[in-house]
Amino acid sequence: MPRWFNTAGPCQEDIHYVLPPTVRLPDLERLIAQRNYFVIHAPRQVGKTTAMLALAKQLTDSGKYTAVMVSAEVGAPFGQDIGGAEDAILGAWRDNISFRLPPELQPPDWTSIQSGQKIRAALQAWAQASPRPLVIFIDEIDALQDQALISILRQLRDAYPNRPQAFPQSVGLIGLRDVRDYKVAAGGSDRLNTSSPFNIKVRSLTLRNFNAEEVAELYAQHTEDTGQVFTPEATALAFELTQGQPWLVNALAKEIVEELVTDESSAITANHILEAKEILIQRQDTHLDSLAERLRENRVKAIIEPILAGQELPESSNDDRQYLVDLGLLRRDPAGGLVIANPIYREVLPRVLAQGPQDSLPIISPSWLNPRGELMTDALLQAFLAFWLQHGEPLLKSASYPEIAPHLVLMAFLHRVINGGGTLEREYAIGRDRMDLCLRYGEVTLGIELKVWRPKKADPLSKGLEQLDGYLARLGQDSGWLVIFDRRENALELEERLKTEIHTTQMGRSVTVIRA
Repeated sequence: MPRWFNTAGPCQEDIHYVLPPTVRLPDLERLIAQRNYFVIHAPRQVGKTTAMLALAKQLTDSGKYTAVMVSAEVGAPFGQDIGGAEDAILGAWRDNISFRLPPELQPPDWTSIQSGQKIRAALQAWAQASPRPLVIFIDEIDALQDQALISILRQLRDAYPNRPQAFPQSVGLIGLRDVRDYKVAAGGSDRLNTSSPFNIKVRSLTLRNFNAEEVAELYAQHTEDTGQVFTPEATALAFELTQGQPWLVNALAKEIVEELVTDESSAITANHILEAKEILIQRQDTHLDSLAERLRENRVKAIIEPILAGQELPESSNDDRQYLVDLGLLRRDPAGGLVIANPIYREVLPRVLAQGPQDSLPIISPSWLNPRGELMTDALLQAFLAFWLQHGEPLLKSASYPEIAPHLVLMAFLHRVINGGGTLEREYAIGRDRMDLCLRYGEVTLGIELKVWRPKKADPLSKGLEQLDGYLARLGQDSGWLVIFDRRENALELEERLKTEIHTTQMGRSVTVIRA
């Protein structure tokens, strides 16, 4: 039977390329042997469900435990209705357990239990009846909220001292977030901010991304099955762009082998990886779309906005910063500091934020192309100046992140320029107060640095020239643009300040400075 790269739901070994699913888990068997309760939280689509299903089967097959993974997701619609949530959850558990465990390990009947104690009583009855110690992994626990969530956490805590004879020996809560970030207010606007309803947990653990060797191992499975080779450069680039995020690793390969390079005698190269990356970003698949949805949350915006602007992070709680790491939006760079989790997300986030201004753009004639379809940078500059003079400031209001509104409007314009014919790459780093853009169109590579002249600050020209010098050196270019957005309250009117100047950097590069 052919196998495929999987981008939806748990992996199934008979039809999917899959790495040994428990390799990336911490040593859970020791925690289970010690009768511990724990939390595993990680971003969506990194393989939590696949790994926990495999671990439960492994534990059961060992003959030592009755182990199963169940889900709390079906209780989510019930909100404050504890009894309704319990009934839905236990019904789903019964169905899944009947499929996943042999007859001798099935739970006893639990249909006549009193509401408000159904989870506790059901697990107690099962633990007492089971011929082996009971181990339960509860997936999607943070799909619950309000009183239903708190009730179930307290039921687990209440009977915890009775393990393993009259309650599960070990319980793992599996979800996106750690306990303190579980939603407890209607609409999910507030958080638990404490572990107290589940203060019996001994550890909060996470599931890491693939490393470079594991990406190569996954792709090698396709080569083994089909003979189609991923070049070492392609595999290395796939890891660099994804930083091993499992959904992205699979999605790139799936797009290539099923759409771009269907001839299995053709090798997959780094250029194919880049082409697939652009398709994924533009298509905004569910994974990337749900990631982008997080940008609306205030606690996410408070940290992402200054990162995109290249500013220092404002004072924020460690919980809020960790929340963005837990969501998979950010990672802690080994060299220090928080950075966007991977280069693909680095592309996705500003593109999503620029969508409002982009949707608001007027029709713009591509006056920057010559009759042969080649980009002319001088014509592009004139088109941008005319666009900014007429539409720039009104469009700033359509940007959802006001601190980087000028950046987003400029990017919206540039996306219109490259539509179907080029790429736009971005770089930014905390504390450097800049965003670098690289526009590639045919044979043209244009390096652009964006700076903001903020109130009570000096003109950023000299710093911008110095920084752009280094950026152009990395791009191998002798010229570029420095765009300075004047956001001071006493700035001249746009008609008076919008102009260009030519400067030469210390390293002899020609820079067109645009004051906007």
